[in-house]
Amino acid sequence: MARDSYNRGNRRDRDESPEFADRLVAINRVSKTVKGGKRFGFAALVVVGDQKGRVGFGKGKAKEVPEAIRKATEQAKRNMIRVPLRDGRTLHHDVQGRHGAGRVVMRTAVPGTGIIAGGPMRAVFEMLGVQDVVSKSLGSQNPYNMIRATLDGLQKQYSPRSVAQRRGKKVADILPKRDDAPAESSLVAEES
Repeated sequence: MARDSYNRGNRRDRDESPEFADRLVAINRVSKTVKGGKRFGFAALVVVGDQKGRVGFGKGKAKEVPEAIRKATEQAKRNMIRVPLRDGRTLHHDVQGRHGAGRVVMRTAVPGTGIIAGGPMRAVFEMLGVQDVVSKSLGSQNPYNMIRATLDGLQKQYSPRSVAQRRGKKVADILPKRDDAPAESSLVAEES
């Protein structure tokens, strides 16, 4: 009977999450001193994403590490957010995120830059599917606060389409005009 339920659980997990990737960010071991000695528990922090614009994080606590990771992964899948990406590779605009003492700054980047981010922030960007971003963590180095601050900043991310729709305008009216070439040619004509 135990074997049958084990197979059922595996099948459910296999069908449920082939599209999500997960990254273990931190494991913390805590101990409680009791009459007979010490009891150990584990806390896991996991980031989950589909690498196409959805990401979430979760934390789980248990007596064993695999169980804590499983709980954290399930919570992360329930708490996913969608983030609009420019060309599917970078952010639309520069943004700051805050949570508690944690503060992060995230900036758009040109193709080929890569992910310039530390530790927990890198995990979030990789699971989100961002390929080019420059970021800096200011303040708290606690991974929980860094991830929450990163997600806070990502939730403030707006696409030109959503801004145009909210303001009742066209996307072309929202985006800045790119008239670099004519301006340069007029400067060259004035100098000669």
